[in-house]
Amino acid sequence: MTKKTELLLPAGSLEKMRAAYAFGADAVYAGQPRYSLRARNNEFRLPQIEEGIQEARAQGKKFYVTSNLLPHNGKVKTYLRDMEPIIAMQPDGLIMADPGLIMLVREKWPEVPVHLSVQANTMNYASVKFWQSVGVKRIILSRELSLDEIEEIRQQCPEMELEVFVHGALCIAYSGRCLLSGYFNRRDANQGTCTNACRWNYQTHNATEDDSGDVKLIQPLQDFDFSKEDTEQAQAFAACGGSARHPAADQVYLIEEATRPGELMPIMEDEHGTYIMNSRDLRALEHVERLVKMGIDSLKIEGRTKSLYYVARTAQTYRAAIDDALAGRPFNPTLLADLEGLANRGYTDGFYQRHHAEEYQNYLRGHSEAKRSQYVGEVIGLEQGWATVAVKNHFEVGDQVEIIHPSGNQIVPLVQMQDLQGQGITVAAGSPAQVRIPLGEQYRGALLARLL
Repeated sequence: MTKKTELLLPAGSLEKMRAAYAFGADAVYAGQPRYSLRARNNEFRLPQIEEGIQEARAQGKKFYVTSNLLPHNGKVKTYLRDMEPIIAMQPDGLIMADPGLIMLVREKWPEVPVHLSVQANTMNYASVKFWQSVGVKRIILSRELSLDEIEEIRQQCPEMELEVFVHGALCIAYSGRCLLSGYFNRRDANQGTCTNACRWNYQTHNATEDDSGDVKLIQPLQDFDFSKEDTEQAQAFAACGGSARHPAADQVYLIEEATRPGELMPIMEDEHGTYIMNSRDLRALEHVERLVKMGIDSLKIEGRTKSLYYVARTAQTYRAAIDDALAGRPFNPTLLADLEGLANRGYTDGFYQRHHAEEYQNYLRGHSEAKRSQYVGEVIGLEQGWATVAVKNHFEVGDQVEIIHPSGNQIVPLVQMQDLQGQGITVAAGSPAQVRIPLGEQYRGALLARLL
C-alpha cells in the first residue's frame, strides 16, 4: 500500500490557513517575520502563531514554523532567545536553512523536528545522508532536480522524510540565493525582504559602447516588433549557413524597469542569447501520481503572499490529484483547467522533466485551456437566501459563475444581483464593492469565479 502523502500549503494569514485546511491541506507553514524569508506581508506574530498551532492541533492537522533565513551575526545572537516562546507552543517542526542555527536548535531543543529548507539547496543523496546524520528529520529537496534524481534519492535514503515543491513561483537563482533585490533596492532576499526584481516589467532601449567601455543610450525602442525581428534574425542566420554569429548579438542594449524611469541598465547578449529574468510559474500537477508512488512524504505549494483564492484552489486541486494517486486512479487531466484561473506568468513543470513528447504537450495544453476562469468574489455573509459578496473583479448578471466550496464546486448561471440596499443591479464593478446574489446556506464562506 502506498503511504499517505502530505499536502502542505502556505499560510500568510490565519484566514488563509483556515482555507488551506478546509480545502484539503494536511499541514501549513508560516513564519515569524524576523527569522523567515517573508518579512513583508506576513501577519504571523507570536499570538497568531499560537492561535494557528492550537487550531491545527484541534483539527488533527500540522503547523510548521519557517525559520529559514541566512542570518548575520546580529540575528544569531538573538535567535535562541526569540525562539523560546515559539518552541513552547510545540509546532510540528521548524523549517531551517542555516547550519549554525540548526546546530543551536539541536543542542538546546533536541526533541524539536527540524526540516531542512529548500534554501539549503540539497541536490543529492550524499547531502541527504549528511543532514540525516546531524538529526534533521525532513529534507525539502532543491527545485532543480529531475523526477529521476528525486527517485534515486528516495531509494538511497529510505528512512529520511522528503518534501518537494509542486506549485508556485520559481526563482532564477538556486532556490532564492539571489542578489538582485539587494543590489537594486538594498533589500536582501536571504533576510526575508526580497522585492522580486526578477519579475519587474522592463523596457529595452538601444545603446552603444564607446572606446572606454561606457554604455550610452541612443534612443528608446519604439513600436518594436519582436515577431518581425525574430523572423529577420532567423533569415540572416540561415543565409550565413547557420553557423556565424548574428550581428545583433554584438549590440549593446539598455533595460528600464517600468516604475524607475530614467534608470537605464546595460544588458548584453552572448552566444547563448539574452536573458530576461522572469521565470514561468511551477505547476507539477501531472507529476503528482509518480511522486506519490515513489514515496515522497510531502508535496509543497509555494505562496505565502498569494490570495485566499489561490490557497483554496491549489489545495482543492492538488488534494484531488493526491487522493487519485493514493487510490490507484490515473491522473485526471481536467484538473489542469482548475489552475488556469489563478494569476500566473505561464506554467512550466520546471526541471522535473527535460522534454515533453508532442502528445504530452497537446494533452497539457488542451485540458489547461478547456475551462478558464477569473476570481471575482468572496462570500462574507448569508441571510435569507442572499449572499453578501466582497467583489474582487468585475462580473455581471448573465455570467456563468463557479461556486468554490470545500463541500464541492458548482457552476451556475448568475440570474440576479442586488446592492446592499436591496435594489436590483446588473454589474458588480470590482473591488472594493459589495453586492448580494441568491445563494443557498450550504455555500457559506464560498469563493466565486467567473468562467471566461
